[in-house]
Amino acid sequence: MGNKIRIFTDGASRGNPGKAATGVVVTDESGNELLTHKNFLGVMTNNSAEYTALIESVKVIKRSDLEYDEIEFYCDSELVVKQIRGLYKIKHKDLIKLSLEFWKEIKSLNKNFTIAHIPREQNKIADRLANEAIDEYVS
Repeated sequence: MGNKIRIFTDGASRGNPGKAATGVVVTDESGNELLTHKNFLGVMTNNSAEYTALIESVKVIKRSDLEYDEIEFYCDSELVVKQIRGLYKIKHKDLIKLSLEFWKEIKSLNKNFTIAHIPREQNKIADRLANEAIDEYVS
């Protein structure tokens, strides 16, 4: 069995749509932080910000020199998780486009992955990063 990385993603939007940002935390299996990422997105909906965080997380690990065999994604957006897992149909055209971009990015890694929904309380660091990115832009 190879080594796994865990990726926690969060998209935040103040207003819906509103000023939005992403937060990403990558850890090893023991929970040690390997890297973080935050990005102000401009104005978008919360669901679009959540998807964008997931896409950005893949791009971040692509650019990194991390070695891993498998990825576990954790996201506090139940909608995004269920849509990626194929449990919910994606109806909104913007979200369809974002989900296709995620699939394109994840397939290019050629790694096994899982995605799971977690409560917001278990996603505090990614949430804090997304909110910091908004605060830094706004101030």
